[in-house]
Amino acid sequence: MEDIRGRLTKDGIRIYEDADFAGMREAGRIAAEILDMAIDYVKVGVSTATIDDFIREEIVRRGVTSATIGYKGYQHASCISVNHVVCHGIPGAKILADGDILNIDVTVIVDGWFGDTSRMYVAGNAPRKAERLIEVTHEALMRGIAAVKPGNTFGDIGFAIQSYVEANRMSVVRDFCGHGLGRVFHAPPNVLHYGRANAREVLEEGMFFTIEPMVNLGRPETKVLADDWTAVTRDKSLSAQFEHSVGVTATGCEIFTLSPAGKFHPTYG
Repeated sequence: MEDIRGRLTKDGIRIYEDADFAGMREAGRIAAEILDMAIDYVKVGVSTATIDDFIREEIVRRGVTSATIGYKGYQHASCISVNHVVCHGIPGAKILADGDILNIDVTVIVDGWFGDTSRMYVAGNAPRKAERLIEVTHEALMRGIAAVKPGNTFGDIGFAIQSYVEANRMSVVRDFCGHGLGRVFHAPPNVLHYGRANAREVLEEGMFFTIEPMVNLGRPETKVLADDWTAVTRDKSLSAQFEHSVGVTATGCEIFTLSPAGKFHPTYG
């Protein structure tokens, strides 16, 4: 049986111990390093399969495990979502064109701990509307993270994200959310990227989860394609996403998936 330490809250959310932060820190660092290296492969004329091949090879080279290969039948080391693909885009023959924006999502398992992160990239030069979408989505993530501290609620996270996004005349996807993780890939709670302040479960020190808002230039509705994975915007508007794995500390939170090279945002700022 898996060694999953700590206690469960009444809502089924695991509270991890202080020593467990080190495991999450290492898993998050490796996932973020791989995404740093993927920057060199995001170029006009490159296929998304080529990017995924690099990620798979890098995971093997490091002696860690991909959490997605074999997960519910999925056969790739990443999800790569281009333009109006919201999430769970399958790498393949798609060739990147000038101005394409894409999210690359990677999860690795390191000594039993799951490091889960995604970020946006640009092939060539993105149109201003795409740049602005990326900027708003990144800022929404960081505002959500700023709401993480003991005593606040998961509703505070969602409210911080939703209020900022909608003030910028964009929309938050409702059909997908963040999740608990640690020694498992997906666990309670569901981390919604919209909601009311002071609502839902109270944050406690030792909770580990992802925050991963998906933001659309148009309406929030999505649909899943016939492959049962790829989610797209119903109105074909552009979509963007950023994801960090975090742990609640005594005074706030620790981001486990910070970019070692400072390249989490496409402008590297």
